[in-house]
Amino acid sequence: MKKVANDCDVLVIGGGIVGLATAYALTRAAPGTRVTVLEKERGPARHQTGRNSGVIHSGIYYRPGSLKARYAVRGAAEMIKFCAEYGIPHEVTGKLIVATERAELPRLHALVQRGRENGIPVRELGPAQITEYEPEVRGLAAIHVGTTGICDYGAVARHLAEASGAEIRYGAAGHVTRVDRRADLGVAVRTADGAIVRGKVLVNCAGLHCDTVARLTGDDPGMRIVPFRGEYFELARPELVRGLVYPVPDPAFPFLGVHLTRGIDGGVHVGPNAVPALAREGYAWSVVHPRELAGTLGWPGSWRIARRHWRYGAGELRRSASKTAFTEAVRRLLPGIGPDDLVPAPAGVRAQAVLRDGTLVDDFLIREGARTVHVLNAPSPAATASLPIGREVARRALGALGVSGDMPARRG
Repeated sequence: MKKVANDCDVLVIGGGIVGLATAYALTRAAPGTRVTVLEKERGPARHQTGRNSGVIHSGIYYRPGSLKARYAVRGAAEMIKFCAEYGIPHEVTGKLIVATERAELPRLHALVQRGRENGIPVRELGPAQITEYEPEVRGLAAIHVGTTGICDYGAVARHLAEASGAEIRYGAAGHVTRVDRRADLGVAVRTADGAIVRGKVLVNCAGLHCDTVARLTGDDPGMRIVPFRGEYFELARPELVRGLVYPVPDPAFPFLGVHLTRGIDGGVHVGPNAVPALAREGYAWSVVHPRELAGTLGWPGSWRIARRHWRYGAGELRRSASKTAFTEAVRRLLPGIGPDDLVPAPAGVRAQAVLRDGTLVDDFLIREGARTVHVLNAPSPAATASLPIGREVARRALGALGVSGDMPARRG
């Protein structure tokens, strides 16, 4: 133990968008609260936040009443206002969800009902109307969701960091190696540079490593992060797609499937394919961390997922290995493309919480321990919902501090 850092009130581990939104909410709700954020990378938003397609999700897919549904609907409106206030590039584009087979039509109609239950405006379209929105897309029917948008979440995270007024430590100074907790004294964290940072309450927003951090505090998270890599291509002819085009999701499978997303930079992302990652930050097949892989394989839930979804997984692995197979999946929505139209793009990794019985945690998962708040499942649409999630986590952290804070939603 080389040196002792100044104390803070709330110590946030993780400088992604959820951790930074929590810091922002804390200082807004209880001015004067001393907040320190620890982030092991050299800057914010280097993992899930900065490696997605930038979609501001409407909330149409999520079970009515769930945290995902409530926070996505609320968060989308707040994110658009936040971007407008800080001059962050964004656009409300709307999106199409397209049925390409007759078997998908009942699921498409069910999404219409779900959207209405979640308070989302939805317009039903026939084949001719699809081409009015997207001339190159083909389908039997579709729905148009008007509240979907796009933005730069990396820029959002940087503005949250600045606006929060929190002290943020990056690199070795933010890399947590040990946590000591005493119910009466608070939490002390040792970082990779040998410093000790002391806080009254610890908030765990460590994303891909949140279960590891929970165990460092002595809390049993009851789940493990099983990482899935999302593999993307960029469309060489972006003029073929005007906006956002999604397939009808199959509720029997855990991921949405390959979709088309025109980003804020004008490029069109195609993907993601979803395959097991061989490391928590395994952005390519060549990235293998034996200890992390052993942890995944040693978790009973991992094998139960494999048995339950092996057919789906085999298809994803085939598309990972074969560009031709990936192209076939894209052609369901966009028939006019070939393999040469797909240019490899950076991948992302989804931090998916999995229970011991193999259940993939579907909703956001926030748990509390003594002087700790753990965010244990916050994949998509967490970026969209980051402002209301941050307020909820901040509310719990302030409760652990014995402070009542005003948690106003953003009103522009």
